[in-house]
Amino acid sequence: MSEVKNAQSGGGWARLVTARPRLSLLLALVVTALAVFAGSGVADRMGSGGWEDPQARSTYATEALEREFPASQPNLLLLLDAGPTGVDAPAVAAEAERITARLAAEEGITGVGSYWQTRSPALRSKDGRQALIAARVQGDETTRIEILDRITPRLRGTQGPVEVSFGGRVAVQREITTTIQEDLLTAELIALPITLILLVLVFGSAIAALLPLAVGIVAILGTNAVLRGLTELTDVSIFAQNLTTALGLGLAIDYALFIVRRFREELAAGHDPAKAVAITLRTAGRTVLFSALTVAVALSAMLFFPMYFLRSFAYAGVAVVLLAAGAALILLPAALVLLGDRVNAFDLRRLWRRDKEPSTDQSRGWARTAALVMRRAPLFAVATTAGLLLLGLPFLGVRFGTVDDRQLPATAPSHLVQQQIRDAFPSNPGAEILVLAEGAATAEEYTTYRERIAQLPGVLRADGPVRSGEYAYFTLRAQGEAAGEQARELVGQVRQIEAPFETAVAGQAAVLVDAQDAIAEQLPRAAALIAVATLLLVFLMTGSVLIPLQAVLLNALSLTAMFGAVVWVFQEGHLSGLLGFTATGDIETTLPVLMFCIAFGLSMDYGVFLISRIKEEYEKSADHEGAVQAGLARTGGLITAAAVILAVVMVGIGTSRVTNTKMLGLGIALAVLMDAMVVRSLLVPAVMKLTGAATWWAPGPLRRLHARFGLSEGPSASEPQELQDGAPKVPAGV
Repeated sequence: MSEVKNAQSGGGWARLVTARPRLSLLLALVVTALAVFAGSGVADRMGSGGWEDPQARSTYATEALEREFPASQPNLLLLLDAGPTGVDAPAVAAEAERITARLAAEEGITGVGSYWQTRSPALRSKDGRQALIAARVQGDETTRIEILDRITPRLRGTQGPVEVSFGGRVAVQREITTTIQEDLLTAELIALPITLILLVLVFGSAIAALLPLAVGIVAILGTNAVLRGLTELTDVSIFAQNLTTALGLGLAIDYALFIVRRFREELAAGHDPAKAVAITLRTAGRTVLFSALTVAVALSAMLFFPMYFLRSFAYAGVAVVLLAAGAALILLPAALVLLGDRVNAFDLRRLWRRDKEPSTDQSRGWARTAALVMRRAPLFAVATTAGLLLLGLPFLGVRFGTVDDRQLPATAPSHLVQQQIRDAFPSNPGAEILVLAEGAATAEEYTTYRERIAQLPGVLRADGPVRSGEYAYFTLRAQGEAAGEQARELVGQVRQIEAPFETAVAGQAAVLVDAQDAIAEQLPRAAALIAVATLLLVFLMTGSVLIPLQAVLLNALSLTAMFGAVVWVFQEGHLSGLLGFTATGDIETTLPVLMFCIAFGLSMDYGVFLISRIKEEYEKSADHEGAVQAGLARTGGLITAAAVILAVVMVGIGTSRVTNTKMLGLGIALAVLMDAMVVRSLLVPAVMKLTGAATWWAPGPLRRLHARFGLSEGPSASEPQELQDGAPKVPAGV
């Protein structure tokens, strides 16, 4: 009880979170249990799409065509393989007609058509061994998947003289969802034990190592509950679950590392556990709060974009960041008050280390690194910047595309079907460009319009119109891939042709063009939010004008290696055999935006940790170079350890068999390591050496603004003097 009373004397926040530590932990346990219940089944309610702009003309055209002409946009394909017998054999044709009738009779299925009904060459393979049945599965993503799950067992496999396989967009989406769920479990099984081992190596103490994992689990379970609630209100992407796990573990470990490390540091300085918690919350706690805000702002920028794929990552990211910070600032201090010196219990490093006293070799090593960098600051600044820019050069050749079945592993059933259609059929049903026509028109006007669009470059064939009342549509088959460069150029040309009726273009190419336009329109606003909010938050933390500018520029520079690697590996296909994915020659349009927001936020996370400690040292000594050296000495090991652990988590995500998830996990892991080991260790001290004392300058009005509204990690004026004296020793391993 004396520890709790002492904690209450350490400040308002310390009094709030440590007044009833046992009660706080009990309530946390209850809330976590409720979150497990509330978040159960969340993956089953998530979608695997969300790359289209819901307000775009292509989306309007898609919805109108689905309503008026269900057969115009098949999203389910049944591949019937008759083998050497051939699809025109009477027994095969009879079985195919029976399967077509059974499919058409299923609830939720419309627009069923087959080769045997239409004799369309597009539905028959070139060798005559295979043919297709095309249909439209109605409803939203969840409903379509439920319908697919119902009919697949009835029709898949051997049916008389044919073998039936399922393809089409719905089958691909279903398999992506299932694969991500399975891969997420694998990633957790990989990341959790490795993370625990690394935490033991960092902290030594098994007790201290378990605390960050506990914070991460609370954040992940809480975010799943939040996402489950959001699925009742809006569409949420299944891909967001990967971010929940990665950031939940990664940031919780970052924040807990920082807080536990500072707490142990204060214990080593001779403070009792209660006072150590109070100082920790006022110093490291404020840094964690600033870090969480900067990461949340970077992730919230994705709310500017209309595609629910990106918005889902904002929902999941902001929720998991705030929950991780909340658990680290509320639950963790309560646990530390109760544990006290027992936080150092079960020091497993004694199994291989003879000395029992904390070693400062690591801190000395970082201090020597900082001194070396600052002695050769121009060389390190120029060489590091040039190296990062060089690594980013491949991104200049980026080509943007859309998601298709090649996201899946080569052995995935729906991918095999789609690949067979690409290889063996004249065209891919559902991959055409469709032109919706609205309004009354004569047959002559329709014919004239069709002839005009048929003459456009890249058009292989123009069919139509298919009419229904005042609606009609035309079908264009273009050269190249369904959403390739030629098809996208054709979409723009079709939209420029005048017609005596209203027109709107649908199809994969049109959806991609509109998605790119939406991203281009909103990107400046998202970037402005991130930049302005980061500048403001870092200024409030430091009171400097130059440090916020450095933070934004160096953060952006740290991402160049990630973007260069994404293009070199995933677009151009280098290492595709080793990593197990199919290169498509392009990058999904939304991925660079997503990766930038996540990586920028995580880079700011480490930047805030380093800058806050440098500022604290500068306030103590007024020695700029000494503060940079001491700040890196005290946080270099911590930041590196946090980066390595987060990279392990992201690499676990990167083991996914879905290419986009693999790209996200491995790309972010690379960005985190480059930021911690290159930018924070080399570039930041070099730049701060070059800027010198001007680093801390601010004009008078801004100094007064910071004095009134800014926050500092240094000792507050109300803190007892004995807590302001001295510099605590750095404990081992951090």
